[in-house]
Amino acid sequence: MPESPHLAARPADFVALTKPRLNFLVVASTLAGYYLAAEGFRPALLFHTVVGTALVAGGASAFNQVFERDTDALMRRTRMRPLPDRRMPVATATWFAATLSVAGLAQLAWGANPLAAVIALVTLASYALVYTPLKSRTAFATLVGGVPGALPPMIGWAAASGTLTIEAWVLFAIVFLWQMPHFLAIAWLFQEDYARAGLPMLPVVEPDGRSTAQQVVLYAAVLVPVSLLPTIVGLSGRVYLVGATVLGIGFLALGIRFALQRNRVNAKRLFLGSITYLPLLWGLMLGNH
Repeated sequence: MPESPHLAARPADFVALTKPRLNFLVVASTLAGYYLAAEGFRPALLFHTVVGTALVAGGASAFNQVFERDTDALMRRTRMRPLPDRRMPVATATWFAATLSVAGLAQLAWGANPLAAVIALVTLASYALVYTPLKSRTAFATLVGGVPGALPPMIGWAAASGTLTIEAWVLFAIVFLWQMPHFLAIAWLFQEDYARAGLPMLPVVEPDGRSTAQQVVLYAAVLVPVSLLPTIVGLSGRVYLVGATVLGIGFLALGIRFALQRNRVNAKRLFLGSITYLPLLWGLMLGNH
C-alpha cells in the first residue's frame, strides 16, 4: 500500500524517532566519561558534548527505525511507532535522521574536538549500518550491537581530554559487558515478538533458553572483576571498590537465578536489575572519583 502524500507528522512523532528513554542512558554514559576525564569546569565544552551526543544518538535511533520499519510493524511493542503506524513518510524520517546526525557530528567536531566526533561517527555507523542489518540475519548481532552501545563514555572522555587512555577503555569494557545480560533479558521477554518479525535473537533460535542463560551468567561473571578496574587504574577509590563488588555479585545472582529457572519472572527481574545496576555503578564511580 503506497504512502499518502498528505501525511503530516506530529512533533511527538519526531521525538519518538529519537527513542528518548533509551538515549537518556547514552547521554548519561557520555556525561560520566566526560566528568571522569575533565579537569576543571568548562560549561561551553560540556554543552557541546551533551547536545552533540544527544543529536547523534537521536539520529542513529531514527535511522534504525527507518531501516526496521517493516519488522517493527510485525511486533506488538513497536507497531505503533510513527513509521510502521504510517503516521510519517519514510522520506521525512530519513531527512530528520540525517539532519540530526550531521548536526550532532558537526557540533562535536567544532564544539569539542575531532576525536569525539570520530568516535560518535563510529557509533552511528556501527549501530545503523552494521548492527541494524545484522539483526535480521544472525543472533551474533547482539554482540555486535554492544560496540556502539559501549562507545558513549569514550565520546565524553575524548571530548574532555582529547585522548583515549586505558581509563576510557575500562569504561567501554564495563558498559559492553553490562549490555549482554540486559539485551538478552529483553530478548527473552519479547521472544514471541522477535519470532513473529523473523529476527533470529538467541531465545528465538534456541527456545529452551540454555544458551541464553549461559551467556547471561558468563558476561555477568566477567563483569564483576572488570567493574573493579576503575579503582585499579585510579579512577575511583575504595568506596567504589566495595560498592561495585556488591552490585556485581547482586547482578550475577540475578543472572544465575534466571539460568536456574528460565521464566518471564526471572527475566524481568534480570532486566530491572540491569537498569538499576548501571546508574548505581556510575553514581559510585563519580562520587568516589
